[in-house]
Amino acid sequence: MTFSLYSQLLWAWMAVALAAFFYLLRRNAPYGRHIRPGWGPTLDNRLGWFLMEFTVVVVFLITLMGGQSPASALVWVFSGCFLLHYLNRSLIFPLRLRTAGKRMPLAIVLSAVGFNLVNGFFLGYYFAHFASYAPGYWTDIRFLSGQALFWLGMGINWQSDNILIGLRRPGATGYAIPRGGWFERVSCPNLFGEILEWAGFALMTWSLPALAFLVWTAANLVPRALAHHRWYRETFPEYPVARKALVPFVL
Repeated sequence: MTFSLYSQLLWAWMAVALAAFFYLLRRNAPYGRHIRPGWGPTLDNRLGWFLMEFTVVVVFLITLMGGQSPASALVWVFSGCFLLHYLNRSLIFPLRLRTAGKRMPLAIVLSAVGFNLVNGFFLGYYFAHFASYAPGYWTDIRFLSGQALFWLGMGINWQSDNILIGLRRPGATGYAIPRGGWFERVSCPNLFGEILEWAGFALMTWSLPALAFLVWTAANLVPRALAHHRWYRETFPEYPVARKALVPFVL
């Protein structure tokens, strides 16, 4: 595949993300607290998380290893950051969930699998065939600031996940108002942290597929955060009025 064709496919993929963003602003994805009937067969939500998220690990590694020459040390650093997020999301996070009996639609799982197949392929193919960085890129401001943003986002994401998981006793399925950490400022700091992660990833890799991945992440998570914020306010009359949905003091 030429880089020209590859780039055209990525721009088309980002156009699809824009359409998905406007659709999701109007229709909440039916899983978690927004699950609703009419979406066909369901499966255990822990299994669903594993199937959705481990897909990208497999396709990314297969595509990355398909390159004609071994990946550089810098590419492996980028790949390690990417894989760390998804190994946590696919293997560790589902096992920590205290959501006995909760299910998600198979249609949502399959759509997420398809999404991750495409994104995993684009990123793996870029690192295998097109990635080229100068020897001094380790000290480039893009690499250093991108790394800082990535780890900050991951820290916020993991801390927020811990707070959410800790709200629920083992076997319980109800919801409560999360407090502490970044929840004092926004309703969805876990989603905010994930967007920061992929913004940092796009900056440090300075690549079109990472930008596309960030665009898709925002297209999915911004509407999700707005929906969560509305749900909290409708469900809990005492919900803190000063909290924003996603970005402290802004949105």
